[in-house]
Amino acid sequence: MPTVAEGDAEGAADEQDGTADMRRPAGMDGTADTRRPAGLEAAFAERFAANGGESVTTDPQQPRKEWLGDFIRGLAFDGESGRGRRPPTVALAEDLPAELRPDLPVAPPAEADVGVVLAWGAVAETGTLLLTPDGGRAVQLLPPTLVVWVPAGRVLARLGEALPMLRDRLPAVVGLHSGPSKSADIGRTVVTGVHGPGRCIAVLEGDSRQRDFQSSA
Repeated sequence: MPTVAEGDAEGAADEQDGTADMRRPAGMDGTADTRRPAGLEAAFAERFAANGGESVTTDPQQPRKEWLGDFIRGLAFDGESGRGRRPPTVALAEDLPAELRPDLPVAPPAEADVGVVLAWGAVAETGTLLLTPDGGRAVQLLPPTLVVWVPAGRVLARLGEALPMLRDRLPAVVGLHSGPSKSADIGRTVVTGVHGPGRCIAVLEGDSRQRDFQSSA
């Protein structure tokens, strides 16, 4: 398993061959884009994928709201929602800014196809998303697919760097999400989606010039 340092080296190599600049609204074929940004974001994406998660980088040239709506519409879903069918329904975290509220039908978390939440940050070493309960825990746990927006500049190397930054506004709960929900309680057979979303997608905001949502939340 590559370390964070190896992820940095891999990211630097990507910059040289130009792949680090490949950004598009992924998921149009039903899967998240495997092309990743350089540095800590690349290390996070690799570890997150090893945990069963998916990651995608935004297109900084497209408005966030439009990009997110296009991305969710392009995901593959079971049943009647998804490509060529009814629009997928979304459950939106209470603390989502207007720029991250796509023009899609809204449903309660227990009924929505997708939950959309805003991460406080992410940890590259373990491929972990840090979620606070500010936007409501139900949105994080009940929809079968969870889309987590990670603000630019909020991918940190280690958990030990992230937790002290939360000290001044430490919530009652900090959720550490390292991929989709998994359980092997019955017959030691791994099953996804038992205690939470069976699909977890991290959206990495690739343009460092974008402002930090958390500072204005």
